[in-house]
Amino acid sequence: MMPLSMAGTGDMVTIQMIKGTDEVRQHLAELGFIAGEEISIVNQVSGNLIIQVKDSRIALDRSMANRIYI
Repeated sequence: MMPLSMAGTGDMVTIQMIKGTDEVRQHLAELGFIAGEEISIVNQVSGNLIIQVKDSRIALDRSMANRIYI
C-alpha cells in the first residue's frame, strides 16, 4: 500500500484505505473516494493531483492525496 500522491499520471488504481478524521473521511466519501473504488490519475502538477472518479474530475492537494492509500 502507498499514498495516492505516489501514483503516476495515467495510472488506474484502486483505493484500499482512507486515513484522517471522521470529517475528512466523510468529505472524501461524498466526493466518491471510497475503499474499493477504481480511480484514474489524470494529471500531476507540483504534487497536486487531478483525479477521475466515476464521471467527475476532482483536484486534490498533496496533503489530501497522502490520506488516500492505494
